[in-house]
Amino acid sequence: MTASGPKSIELEELRRLVGERTADLQRVKAEYDNYRKRLRRDRLAVREIAVANVLRALMPVLDAVDRACAHEPLTPGLKDIADSLGDQLGSLGVRSFGEVGDPFDPACHDALAHHAVPGGDRLVCSAVVRPGYRLGDRLLRPATVEVTGPAAPEDQPDRPKTFASRRHRP
Repeated sequence: MTASGPKSIELEELRRLVGERTADLQRVKAEYDNYRKRLRRDRLAVREIAVANVLRALMPVLDAVDRACAHEPLTPGLKDIADSLGDQLGSLGVRSFGEVGDPFDPACHDALAHHAVPGGDRLVCSAVVRPGYRLGDRLLRPATVEVTGPAAPEDQPDRPKTFASRRHRP
């Protein structure tokens, strides 16, 4: 046997080991990169949830300021408070919604009353009792509204209103 034979075998063994270690290192690096991305995503989600919870807790304060602005003379102090609160909420990405004339959407509106209008083709918000708020795509609070539109099917006189009344119909 020549001297290059054992060295060649050792060299191949070293290359194989280096290849295995390189593959292990690449796998660990990929796992670490995925861990960092997942950690960043989880931190953002926790931050969004925390901000949403704080904003939900502040909704009664916002409602009180809105009521004061609507029913009290607008003093410079009250105006400053309302403006500062609106600016800060806006900087966080909070948007209010719920306007008279908006189409009624049960996913983002709570209806307190339904006023049936003959010939109406769709449900429309006719009064906004309390505005709703969104944080980005997240619904913080639905808008509380009164709705005007066609009569609901259960309001029609020729249809039974409950299961019990159906059993006793001739």
